[in-house]
This record gives sequence, C-alpha cells and structure tokens, in this order.
Amino acid sequence: MDAIKAVQHYINRIVSDTSGMKVLLLDNETTSIISLVSTQSFLLSKETYLVDRIDNRSRDEMRHLKCVCFLRPTDSSIQALLDELRSPKYGDYYIYFSNILKKSMIELLAENDESEVVREIQEFYADYYATTPFLFHMGLTSSVHPLFAEGHSWNPGALARTVQGLSALLLSLKRRPNIRYERNSAMALKLGQELEYTMDHESNLFGAKAGDKKTHLLIVDRKNDP
Repeated sequence: MDAIKAVQHYINRIVSDTSGMKVLLLDNETTSIISLVSTQSFLLSKETYLVDRIDNRSRDEMRHLKCVCFLRPTDSSIQALLDELRSPKYGDYYIYFSNILKKSMIELLAENDESEVVREIQEFYADYYATTPFLFHMGLTSSVHPLFAEGHSWNPGALARTVQGLSALLLSLKRRPNIRYERNSAMALKLGQELEYTMDHESNLFGAKAGDKKTHLLIVDRKNDP
C-alpha cells in the first residue's frame, strides 16, 4: 500500500494521456489533492500550460488549447462544469472524476455538451488526501463537514465523504477488504455497513465479495480510547 504513488499514478495519467499543450481545470478539493503529491514543474513537463479553477469564470478563451478537467463528482463541481460546457473556452475537453460517477450525471453532461467538445469522461479514484505513503485523510473540516450530528452519531455529510474517500482508496489500491469494526461503536458499525453496501452495489468495480481474503479494514472509534 502506497497512497502517494496511487494518487501520483492517476495524476500522471491525467496529464499524460492527452498529448499537446493543455489547460488543467480543478475544483477546490482536487486542487489540494494534487498539490500534496505533484509539483508545478512536473505538470509543465507534461505540456500543462495553465492550471486554474473550474469555477473561475474570468478565464480567457483559448480554443487552440485542449482542456483536462479533474473534479470531484459533487453538485457544485458538476454545475461549474455544465456552465463551462455551455460556453466552452477551449477546443476539446477530457474530463476525469475522482470518484464513482452516477449515470444521471453522465446524462446531464451529455445533454449540455451542445458544442460537442467533450472527448472523454473517465473515473480516476484519487478522492483522498495522501500525506505519506501510509497516511491519508478526507479533508473533513468542522466548517464544511462537522463529524458529529446530535450526540455521538455521524453527521450525514461527513459519513458520505468518508465512505467516498475510503471507496476511492480501495479502488486505487485494487482491494476489496474484509471489514472489521469495534463492537461497542455505533459510528464504526455505520461506517462499515455503508462501505460494505457501496462495495456490493459497485461489485463490477470492486470485484467478487470473497475475492480478497488477505486484506482487512479495521475501523476503530477513537472516542473509546482510554
């Protein structure tokens, strides 16, 4: 397991698979995800002429350049992408999402690509913040995704983001683990159940249920530390 190399592999694919001079558009989170594992000089070496935010509407029109987008599949990023496609500033668009994309989102993008500039849409599972090869986090902050709701239960937004991040990590490492969680923790139980549901629901991505007997995911609740 090497979280940094897993994310770097995807970033390399994103900027290398599309040849020629290009613009890289990111959202708030993917900007931070990339900055942890890559450098400006590396992006320049891959003919990435400009790095900008998808929600920056003051960008100049450069139709002679290709555009590579790396975005989280959130409502805000999808909306910003739809706005971009309705009035494209670049010649061709190659779109990569950091996590599993709903079919309805793909249909929405197709409906709004009236200029027919989208050349490719893919899922590259770099939806977590890799700080070391063995340490990562989901970027949860109390202002955006407070961890707790009432009492000691999950805040729904924090739970969803944690499941998304762990799912992406497992897909990037090509693992379908056996999940074990702390018996006395309702939050650990809930996270384990939600992650197991995601793996079952996306079995075409994760593989068979009994396919990886050597990998275990242990969920512990630090509230119970002595």
